[in-house]
Amino acid sequence: MLLSLSIKNYALIELLEIDFSNQFSIITGETGAGKSILLGALGLVLGNRVDLSVLKDNEQKCVIEAQFSLVNYNLKAFFLENDLDYEDQTIIRREILPSGKSRAFINDSPVNLSELQLLATFLIDIHSQHQTREILNEEYQLDIVDAVADNVSFIQSYKEELKNYNSIKKELKIFQLEKEVLSSEQEYNNYLLNELLAANLKENDQISLEEELEQLSNVEFIIENLDKANLLANEEQIGVLVNLNEIKNALQKIAGLSKSYQEISNRVSSVLLEFQDLSNECATLAEKINNNPERLEDVSSKLQTIYSLQKKHQVSSVQELLEIQEKLDAKVIKVDDLEFAISKLEHNLILSKEKVDDTAAQISLKRKEVSPVLSSKLEAILSELGMPDAKIVFSITETDNYYKTGKNAIETLFTSNKGMQLGTIKKVASGGEMSRIMLAIKAVMANYTKLPSIIFDEIDTGVSGEIAIKIGEIMKEMSNNMQVFAITHLPQIAAKGKQHYKVYKYTSNNTTVSELKLLTSEERIVEIAEMLSGKSISDSALNHAKALLN
Repeated sequence: MLLSLSIKNYALIELLEIDFSNQFSIITGETGAGKSILLGALGLVLGNRVDLSVLKDNEQKCVIEAQFSLVNYNLKAFFLENDLDYEDQTIIRREILPSGKSRAFINDSPVNLSELQLLATFLIDIHSQHQTREILNEEYQLDIVDAVADNVSFIQSYKEELKNYNSIKKELKIFQLEKEVLSSEQEYNNYLLNELLAANLKENDQISLEEELEQLSNVEFIIENLDKANLLANEEQIGVLVNLNEIKNALQKIAGLSKSYQEISNRVSSVLLEFQDLSNECATLAEKINNNPERLEDVSSKLQTIYSLQKKHQVSSVQELLEIQEKLDAKVIKVDDLEFAISKLEHNLILSKEKVDDTAAQISLKRKEVSPVLSSKLEAILSELGMPDAKIVFSITETDNYYKTGKNAIETLFTSNKGMQLGTIKKVASGGEMSRIMLAIKAVMANYTKLPSIIFDEIDTGVSGEIAIKIGEIMKEMSNNMQVFAITHLPQIAAKGKQHYKVYKYTSNNTTVSELKLLTSEERIVEIAEMLSGKSISDSALNHAKALLN
């Protein structure tokens, strides 16, 4: 509920501070006095875009502040979800700077416009003539039926289930596409993998095989040189070992004479031992090596396989080939894994679809149950509004499509004359009839929704007399369940309000200024009399005004 509104430096308003009650409030004033300015300011505080031309003084910032009572409207969850401080009496402030920048605050916490606009949908409904065409929108038509059917919890469940269904569907599509890509490569990947597996590659294969190939290719040369080395080491007369042994004996004879001689003698003994070991190693190697043409062919063949694979895969090492083998193996395995995952997702998709369809069916059933009730309520109000023969039917059908609030399509059929065939409301209803239908809808909705406030902006255009009185009575009845404002030019409607505010403008210091004031009982009589007869108020107009107010 809107408790108060403060406006500073906006359009024709220098400073305005006004309090509101929870009852039916009337706002009147001459054309151009500033009623639209008032709505514009309220629109800004509810998240509308800024036009810099709204600044009355271009050197001062514009500040618009609205206080709302949120008690009993279950908005704590919204504040929690959006990380905002909840207050039973919440203050929304909008500031427009001379630079053109704007800032928005909820309970002094800065917010972006999207958050402000979202909160606004829970606070107030500003209904003007052009918004009457909302009734032509199928989503809005379903919203009306759902409000009467109390489908809120079902629709919330449906939305969550539909989100899950679409998520599974999306994931399944991704997996299917991936499988399709991998499957198209599967045969070739299998061929490459089997080729690598057949090679039986080991990390250090290439180095050891290249060494072995070098040996097998030079067997005779290796044996020849090993034998030569062995001969030179062991020849009886001039062999290295014979000479080293004699050197050792010579040095041992003088080793006891000096520490230096002893050291040299020890070193020669070490050299002799090492050389004896080397000689024995050469002999052993010479014995082991032999000419093996078959092994040479095997090694050469395996190396050729490795070189061929390296060339094919454009790598230079066995390690890189093993990495490719691992990747190919993973791809081949992944196809099998994807098939399992796809099978599981397809099963989950069926279950999810069943849940969505079941909830949608429940929503549809409730819609069909209440649509005749809604039609009756609307027709009763339309009868009061001078349309006694009006018929309105909400035709709800099943579809295979998943919409935001279910699987129904809706068509609103209407006729205003007895004996006339029903037609779609967009084709057969006139502008005046659409306004009355929308007022009837708002009146019915007031009993089923918890929207705190509604403002009717001159929706009474084109009506007068008894119909105007009925419109006023309907609005007054609506105010039993919510805060109602009516901006009107009709005295019959103005007289139905509990509070009456007047917008007026005057000139001060060569500047036009708009003001809004709460009228006293006497001022109200005068205002309604003026609405009846113009500036020259007659006694009959005053009496008529008093009669309307009683």
